[in-house]
Amino acid sequence: MANVVVVGSQWGDEGKGKIVDWLSERADVVVRFQGGHNAGHTLVVGNEVYKLSLLPSGVVRQNKLSIIGNGVVVDPWALVEEIDRLRAQGVEVTPEFLKIAEGATLILPMHGAVDRAREALRGEGKLGTTGRGIGPAYEDKAGRRAVRFCDLSDPTLLRQRVDDLLLHNNALLRGLGQPEFTAEEVVNGLLALAPRILPFADRVWQRLDEAKRSGRRILFEGAQGAMLDVDHGTYPFVTSSNTVAGNAATGSGTGPDTIDFVLGITKAYTTRVGSGPFPTELNDETGELLGERGHEFGVVTGRKRRCGWFDAVMVRQAAKIGGITGIALTKLDVLDGMEELKVCIGYEIDGEKRDYLPALQSRQARVTPVYETIPGWAESTRGARSWVDLPAAAVKYIRRLEELIEVPVALLSTSPERDDTILVRDPFAD
Repeated sequence: MANVVVVGSQWGDEGKGKIVDWLSERADVVVRFQGGHNAGHTLVVGNEVYKLSLLPSGVVRQNKLSIIGNGVVVDPWALVEEIDRLRAQGVEVTPEFLKIAEGATLILPMHGAVDRAREALRGEGKLGTTGRGIGPAYEDKAGRRAVRFCDLSDPTLLRQRVDDLLLHNNALLRGLGQPEFTAEEVVNGLLALAPRILPFADRVWQRLDEAKRSGRRILFEGAQGAMLDVDHGTYPFVTSSNTVAGNAATGSGTGPDTIDFVLGITKAYTTRVGSGPFPTELNDETGELLGERGHEFGVVTGRKRRCGWFDAVMVRQAAKIGGITGIALTKLDVLDGMEELKVCIGYEIDGEKRDYLPALQSRQARVTPVYETIPGWAESTRGARSWVDLPAAAVKYIRRLEELIEVPVALLSTSPERDDTILVRDPFAD
């Protein structure tokens, strides 16, 4: 049985929640390997709606092992809040079925304070962060001054870690004209939470090795999207972690040989939240229409998403960088009834043609999309569960996207309902 990594192939918000939920029902282990509690998605199981931002999708299903890997930054207060919310909905979240890597970095209150203060000072040049402290926590991890999950079990060491952390972060807050934090308030807050969350700490690398050896299906759940990757995305308008599939191994504690299939979740058009380049953005009635039909608002932040035509250049680049085996095309039904559709097949920069998104920020800002016009379809694709249910023009649109991005469609989603999914190639069967 194959192990599958699910990643976004655009700027996030591609509809990973539904696809991950659909796959997690068939998986034995579900792993989060990067990001923080800014990665919101909605799951619908029966008549119940669950909104998750930190916990893996497997937690809402009985007897699935859910793992938060060492590549995730964990806000302990957000963790407790999310667990309590799920329990209120009747979901049992226990240390037996939720494991958190001992080495996972913690997001602490000063991280959010630094994040928000820096964004406010950037003004129009802001990066578009959620202000939840994800970036500063990753900075401290790389700076070797982070507080880790396992540190909660040693109060003396915890105090040392917090002192070291505040030496850096209070200097930043002082320079930003913001209130500073005391070690006592941070340590006391963590020690108060420790009894509730320490039981979830585990050697997740060992649990994954056991799962791998026993032939259990492992689903690695990524957050955000390839073009938000700190190395390969539209830097500096990116997240602070590696969002591509290669990080599934490092961010969870297993070898790359564990990964058999990479499924890139791909929206049938393009959206982006926050600042940064967006070559195919539509600041017109069509863009508004896509946003309204697609309900393009963030699950966690409620922020309105920018909308535009499908960018085949960007998705092809993401597929090559991330080793995407097949895509799950989502929100096709949002395009229903549109007389014609446009797909970006190339870029023009300063009069020169390009078949890739350049790394240089100033060149990204000058990209002009080169479009191909494709006929739309009048019929509805919503709820289709087989190819024969799709209009011929919709099939032609899908086939053209496959040609342009050089990756086949493995799954096709035709509505938010989990069963409205056309399976072309089973990722778990590879």
